[in-house]
Amino acid sequence: MSQNSSLKRGLNTRHIRFLALGSAIGTGLFYGSASAIKLAGPAVLMAYVIAGIAIYIVMRALGEMAVHNPVSDSFSRYASDYVSPLAGFTTGWTYVFEMVIVAIADVTAFGIYMGFWFPDVPRWTWILSLIFFLGAINLIHVKFYGELEFWLSIIKVSAIVAMICGGFGIMFYGLHVPNTSFNPGISNLWEHGGFMPNGVMGVIACFSVVVFAFGGIEIIGITAGETENPKTAIPRAINAVPIRIILFYVLTIFVLMSIFPWNQIGTQGSPFVQIFESLGIKSAAAVLNVVVITAAISAINSDVFGAGRMMYGMALKGQAPEVFRKTSKFGVPWMTVVVMAGVLLIGVVLNYLIPENVFEIIASIATFATVYVWLMILLSHFGMRRKLSSDEIKKLDFPMIGWPVAPALATAFMIFVIAVIGYFPDTRPALYVGIFWLLLLAVAYKIWVKPKI
Repeated sequence: MSQNSSLKRGLNTRHIRFLALGSAIGTGLFYGSASAIKLAGPAVLMAYVIAGIAIYIVMRALGEMAVHNPVSDSFSRYASDYVSPLAGFTTGWTYVFEMVIVAIADVTAFGIYMGFWFPDVPRWTWILSLIFFLGAINLIHVKFYGELEFWLSIIKVSAIVAMICGGFGIMFYGLHVPNTSFNPGISNLWEHGGFMPNGVMGVIACFSVVVFAFGGIEIIGITAGETENPKTAIPRAINAVPIRIILFYVLTIFVLMSIFPWNQIGTQGSPFVQIFESLGIKSAAAVLNVVVITAAISAINSDVFGAGRMMYGMALKGQAPEVFRKTSKFGVPWMTVVVMAGVLLIGVVLNYLIPENVFEIIASIATFATVYVWLMILLSHFGMRRKLSSDEIKKLDFPMIGWPVAPALATAFMIFVIAVIGYFPDTRPALYVGIFWLLLLAVAYKIWVKPKI
């Protein structure tokens, strides 16, 4: 290990395109979609489209800044430079907080998934093995990390494409879904209480779940510091990935609700398993288990990478412990990887002590953290535009679309989602936790960071 503080560029367009795709398509789609459908019914499709458009605008704002100034701590640095140092501090650590929460949840999920095949083996052995494996991957050259994420994402995306194609085959050829008494068809979108069975409030309520499913896509900005050609790779990735995610989510949910009445999705086991079984795949449950395990590993891998690079970048500007600046001979910030692995080990123990019924609150806390980060990206973008001259703005390599209306609407949407989290009793505790977290960061900044500036 060395004391230098420089990262090595080893990620190409293919890596970061699938990195963002993989980080945003995970258990939020395979299991989180059921709760969103329960809240809004078929109208959940509108929520996915609206949220997808807003998030694409956020990514365009991030892309403009990342191409203009590609750094490892990305949106934390931009918030420091264009809003205030305190804003950068809270943005960076809130992102790390988000990654830790999601990683802990996914690590626990991985242990449960492995129990499908090996019910007698203690979960902690699988979890411990996975943490050591991903820790080792993240300590090698960043190119190996990119390759692993590429292939993990390929598996997830292939499974979703197979499910979509199989679903359309069931509808068009009239195949019967096992253990059901209903007929597949598009008419299921409006025959069971209408397209919006729970009214407008049902659609509003589902936004916190829908936004949670898209969380993680902002990792594209963090890869900028290690991308071989950020001016080319980042625009390509941003332009391709959000559209693909919208298509994957919208098409997947559309197929599910066309085959199964929305109010029965998840009541007869996993709808994904049922679709594969109806196509004659007897080992459908095992196939899906491979996919969700892949999704969990991919998500944890991205979380360790994203949080580690963020802490490294913040350490460079005095907003995180100086030890996080140390990198290996491969240009990897090894101490941040070690810290993340340690946090995951503690998190596994904590998960056994937390009852299952608070998982929704944990997801809501992660949603609050995600939306806060996206909101700060948008505010940072406004701040950058104010600081640049008109000539500098004209020379931007990847300018925002629809300026200033598009980012203003996206900002309003993020504020709306935070309000939704606070309005509904089930998610309201997440708002309290989020506010307390930000106040805690403000105190920490005043005590430990501000005196050094």
